[in-house]
Amino acid sequence: MTPITEVEGRRLSLSNLDKVLHPATGTTKGEVLHYYAATAAGVILPHLRDRPVSFLRYPDGPGGQLFFTKNPPPGTPDWVRTTPVPRSEDPAARQVMVQDLPALMWAANLVVEFHTPQWRAKEPEIADRLVFDLDPGSPATIVECCAVALWLRERLAADGLFAYGKTSGSKGLHLLVPLEPVPSAEVSAYAKRLAVEAESALPGLALHRMKRALRPGKVFVDFSQNSASKTTATPYTLRARPEPTVSAPVTWDEIEGCRRPEALVFRAQDMAGRLERYGDLLGPLLDPERARPLPAGSP
Repeated sequence: MTPITEVEGRRLSLSNLDKVLHPATGTTKGEVLHYYAATAAGVILPHLRDRPVSFLRYPDGPGGQLFFTKNPPPGTPDWVRTTPVPRSEDPAARQVMVQDLPALMWAANLVVEFHTPQWRAKEPEIADRLVFDLDPGSPATIVECCAVALWLRERLAADGLFAYGKTSGSKGLHLLVPLEPVPSAEVSAYAKRLAVEAESALPGLALHRMKRALRPGKVFVDFSQNSASKTTATPYTLRARPEPTVSAPVTWDEIEGCRRPEALVFRAQDMAGRLERYGDLLGPLLDPERARPLPAGSP
């Protein structure tokens, strides 16, 4: 029988709690739900709130079928908020917004990665942050990503911008920068310019082009996720990996001191201790006082 639980007055059916979703650690769906409810809810919800959410679903674990969806899944409860997100192929399209704990647990029960854009639903295509996705091409690792991140931090600081880091939860590193609201197209143009500069400054290490033949041993500075149509893994989401790795905020001391890829791998079981020690390291992204304007003269 499917268990029914009540979360803040909402009744939820939670299914297959003993199913193993992360085979390398034997982590079950019940343990995944416990991570979101007991550890992550207080920090992931502020980063999800008021943003249309896209889901990467992995109901049978990372070795099963993975599929990306922006539309509200069939059976979405009427109490889960949605917002219009018109697309060229569907002007009436809507997406889920995860506004509270019941919606978070409903979505987590679907077995998903959470992905969000750089803008809020009330101001579509007006970004309130910039993102760089630093993606290593083997044999490069997150260690090389950290070297590129340090260069980008100083370059952004020269323009009066403050960067914060998190692991992708996979191979790479994300840098995020709080901004005063500005059109996504302008952020994309600025981010591309810095990616080109990074390649020029670090020619043996950084790359601004996606072409696969150029990638081995280098770090692709992916600026494209600043496009209004793109999304990035939300802070604290679990990833569809053999282990329950988390897209986890990290300190600049950790980035500077990274010498082994394993040093910046964080799993669900690591996060309670990190949150107790650091709180939400990406809290500044949510503070309007920390936002800065895109530099004057940025196209």
